[in-house]
Amino acid sequence: MTNTRKRNVTWQQGTVNLDNHASLKGHRGAVIWLTGLSGSGKSTVASELEKRLFRHHIHTFILDGDNLRHGLNRDLGFSQTDRKENVRRLGEVAKLFVDAGLVVIVAAISPFRIDREQARTLLPADRFFEVFLSCPLKVCEQRDSKGLYKKARAAEITDFTGISSPYEEPRDPEIIVKTDELSIDETVDTIWKKVMLRGFAAEG
Repeated sequence: MTNTRKRNVTWQQGTVNLDNHASLKGHRGAVIWLTGLSGSGKSTVASELEKRLFRHHIHTFILDGDNLRHGLNRDLGFSQTDRKENVRRLGEVAKLFVDAGLVVIVAAISPFRIDREQARTLLPADRFFEVFLSCPLKVCEQRDSKGLYKKARAAEITDFTGISSPYEEPRDPEIIVKTDELSIDETVDTIWKKVMLRGFAAEG
């Protein structure tokens, strides 16, 4: 059935391409994919990075993994199969936004390496930044204002990344930031400099 559906669907190519969008906006589209344990700082870093990009007149949008579970991904749970589908959808939406010329910040645990790599393949090699927010589990637990780790330790939450479900660290990310050692501003500075070097923004 799936193969039949695919055979009957044709990709419709638009007439406005990536270069056209880049010319209009003054910068190229890209994905900045923040991955790390719960409590490593993904949402906070995404918010501050968005502010930095916005101040430099860069068209941007945050795709927060938790936020998408309120709508697009609300039918998904936290099994390995559902997590895989969650990241697949994030990747596909991010690609559409990049096609429209935006710099998309994805903030999601995205625990499995193969799923992040699949998201990477959707875009040209120079338009995907994998950013590993490295933070010891102990520190993430100390930061946990929602008490999720405590519930996971008590088996009140199942399939919780870092406790009852694995997290696979990136093998070769574009950026690694130790968020237990750097401030939010320092973390954003580190990411910003890498993005600048790849030509997505003018320094200023």
